[in-house]
Amino acid sequence: MVNIGAIVLNVSDRHRASGFWSKALGYQPTPENPDFLVDPAGKGVRLHLDETDRTHLDLWAEPGQQQAEVERLLALGATKPDWVYPEDADFVVLADPDGNLFCVIGD
Repeated sequence: MVNIGAIVLNVSDRHRASGFWSKALGYQPTPENPDFLVDPAGKGVRLHLDETDRTHLDLWAEPGQQQAEVERLLALGATKPDWVYPEDADFVVLADPDGNLFCVIGD
């Protein structure tokens, strides 16, 4: 099974958005990347602020299960749009039946 690991939110200014969303949600930037905001209690999904990517869900697959989850989601009606991936991509881009893009993150 997959779970919502992050919501990628398209913003015009990452720093301004980080200040707003940190205060609004009580989240904190991660030490590794200040564009990733997390619930300090570890309960909520991560919020990823991005100035270039569109708003979408990142679904996290269990270790070793990414391909099986992609196949399961395709069987449920997802489609695999044409996408140019970087060499070290750890994600697969899919679209739901309404055309909304999302990523399945794995190994």
